[in-house]
Amino acid sequence: MTAPTRPPVPLAAAVVLAAASGPVLDAGFPDKGIWPLAFVGVGLILIVLIGRSAWGALLTGFVAGVSFYLVHVSWVSLYLGPVPWIALSVLESIFFALGALLITLAFRWIPQVFSTPLGRVGLLPLVVAGLWTAREALVSTWPYGGFAWGRVALSQSESPFAPLVAWIGISGLSFIVVWLVAFLLQFLREPNVSIPSLRLLAPAAAVAVVLALPAWPVLLQGTSAIAAVQGNGKAGYFDEREPGDILSAQASATLPLIGTPVDMIVWPENGTDLDPVTVPQAASVLDYLSARAGAPIIAGTIMERDGRYYNTSLLWKAGEGAVDYYDKRHPVPFGEYVPDRAVWEPFAPDLIGLIGREYTPGTRDNVFDVDGVIAGISICFDIVDDALTREAVDRGAQVIIAQTNNADFGRTDENQQQLAIARLRAIEASRSVVNVSTVGTSQMIGPDGATLTEIPAYEPGHMVFDVPLVSGKTPAMVAGGQIETLVSFFGLGALIVALLVGTKNGRQRNADARMVDGV
Repeated sequence: MTAPTRPPVPLAAAVVLAAASGPVLDAGFPDKGIWPLAFVGVGLILIVLIGRSAWGALLTGFVAGVSFYLVHVSWVSLYLGPVPWIALSVLESIFFALGALLITLAFRWIPQVFSTPLGRVGLLPLVVAGLWTAREALVSTWPYGGFAWGRVALSQSESPFAPLVAWIGISGLSFIVVWLVAFLLQFLREPNVSIPSLRLLAPAAAVAVVLALPAWPVLLQGTSAIAAVQGNGKAGYFDEREPGDILSAQASATLPLIGTPVDMIVWPENGTDLDPVTVPQAASVLDYLSARAGAPIIAGTIMERDGRYYNTSLLWKAGEGAVDYYDKRHPVPFGEYVPDRAVWEPFAPDLIGLIGREYTPGTRDNVFDVDGVIAGISICFDIVDDALTREAVDRGAQVIIAQTNNADFGRTDENQQQLAIARLRAIEASRSVVNVSTVGTSQMIGPDGATLTEIPAYEPGHMVFDVPLVSGKTPAMVAGGQIETLVSFFGLGALIVALLVGTKNGRQRNADARMVDGV
């Protein structure tokens, strides 16, 4: 392979631009929510990677990753302080740097092997987008279940690009965002395009083609009157409270519902701090509320079974008790349990010691049959798992119940970021989402991503809405995982082909040169 071309941005300036790219990219996400800035942030990152050496790519990629994650997940520090926040940001940035190296190699190798304008402007942006998506896919699942926060698609929950997730899924939307930016960069760099207006016309046409895809049609199956209750109790890990305080707050906020005809009442994750299965007082409260309201209650609690703890959602009916339950599939590592505790505890014994209770991942199906309405259940971090949403829809979910407890993160961006994920899930699955938090902001979101009703943050209250019930599957629910695999392996495969072909061509050129010298 030949030597890399001269980078358009000197290394010192590239490091500065990489450091600036993180806050710009973060501003595309809630709570700032200026979604076009996500494209600008991606563009800054790609620009500094063009023509870099391997070490330069790792450096600028790491700087860009750190500058993004330190801002984007700063809410982590409110819970356990700066050490976990910095450690998480650095870990994610290592993966970001490795992904940046692959993208730099693509900028170097693809134009050398596929040297036509079609190769530079047509193929290269697809490879770059595929490599970016592959990095997001990896960190979303590994290690310890991964950390899917910060995928670039999640910045687009209220942009004109949001309806695309129903067709191609969240990973597919990440691919499209990065492809559009990479295409624009390559088109503007293309030496054979000299007409200024043409330099802008083709990227604009590409955006128009993407946006021309219609919204997925919603297949309504009627409605269900759902009530969601936000108790605003002291639900934080370190909040000072007496046993039953959270249950009392939720019950008090539920009482005004009595007399309102509803089909189900939804409480958040940890909606009762007393397990009604084992604590008679808690059971009597749920029995009373369910009987007076004439509706079952979906409530989050902590259960102990066979010496193991579970973050659980119960379906409770008056006089029958817990008729179904779901255990959270993805307890948060270093938050709800400590993976490989013996390995990590020596590094930060005080912090690791704070996590005294080890939650066990659940294995039960994630749907409830609520008097004929099939509800998909998602507990907090479950909402970021693409496969769990597909599983719920495969099992017939007509509506998604997303229960969460944001109390540990105060008035930070975390709640708004999670709402953005819930909104994209609604569009992706074409299902209404009831997103209810202990402290808010709680919202009911329609199948098209529109906010149906909400409860402001840190205010006790309830919301009631005739929520649309939906059947059928969007293309994203049918093939979203395959789309992610396809574009990821396309990027990686094209890079490997370019390496092999370039290496072969280089050897052939060297052999030809030796023959000429011999003559």
